[in-house]
Amino acid sequence: MKDYLVRGIIPSKNCRVFACQTTQLLEIARQKHGLWPTASAALGRMMSATLMMSAMNKNHEKMTVTMNGNGPIGTMIATTNSDGKIKAFVANPEVHYTYNDTGKLAVGVAVGNEGTLQVIKDMGLKEPFVGTVPLQSGEIGDDFSYYFMVSEQTPSVVSVGVLVNDTNEILSSGGFIIQLLPEATEDDIIYIENKMKDFPPVSSLIHDGKNPEDILSMLFDDVEILAKQNLMFECDCSKEQMKNALITVGKDEIQTMINEDHGCEMTCHFCNTKYQFSESELNDLLLELNV
Repeated sequence: MKDYLVRGIIPSKNCRVFACQTTQLLEIARQKHGLWPTASAALGRMMSATLMMSAMNKNHEKMTVTMNGNGPIGTMIATTNSDGKIKAFVANPEVHYTYNDTGKLAVGVAVGNEGTLQVIKDMGLKEPFVGTVPLQSGEIGDDFSYYFMVSEQTPSVVSVGVLVNDTNEILSSGGFIIQLLPEATEDDIIYIENKMKDFPPVSSLIHDGKNPEDILSMLFDDVEILAKQNLMFECDCSKEQMKNALITVGKDEIQTMINEDHGCEMTCHFCNTKYQFSESELNDLLLELNV
């Protein structure tokens, strides 16, 4: 089943909802980055939350989400143009922890909770919008919920999850977000709280064959789907971009690469694609800089 996202409203409960399946795009990310299980779970949860957040953007602005809880996984970054395409990476992909009592992947331990969640939205203005909040648990869902409450003043339930098999392959990935509208009543809040108490893990539901619409229908009786968007992991890197990055290291460093290595190799953080620059290409670059 293709990865996709739906956006809708619940008229009877005064809330808007988002749900997504991201199994395939996370598997692509796992293969590109060589992710170990807990790193897969962390990045998968983050990408699902980021994609749903991007579906809230009206003008398809570029959005970058950065998390760093000072845990062993290091910094995680995800970027999307609100078009269903996302690219992301973790600083240390070879991280794997489980909780002793449940055996579940210990995402909070890997991410840590002594750091921040930062959202940057480039809305075409002089300065981008930047929202930063302290991490609450490092489990991702809690942290995005806190971000929505503090930075956007929107009470939200954020549920994201990932299942990984014994060979590290992604079995399921996805999530949902429920956001209360200003008209929401105390009864609406109580209904949602009660629904969430015993609601199954979203990763298990997706693994059992439930799609985003099915999951929302398990939560509410009157879901109105307003939009659907296909999702994919796609990086927009190019040799030209790498060349521009190479320029920033300066003439002396480029000359050293020519003298000592007779060329250089650059790797894209987001997709691990490698770009080779020959000695001749570096010499041409120096000529451009000297013009």
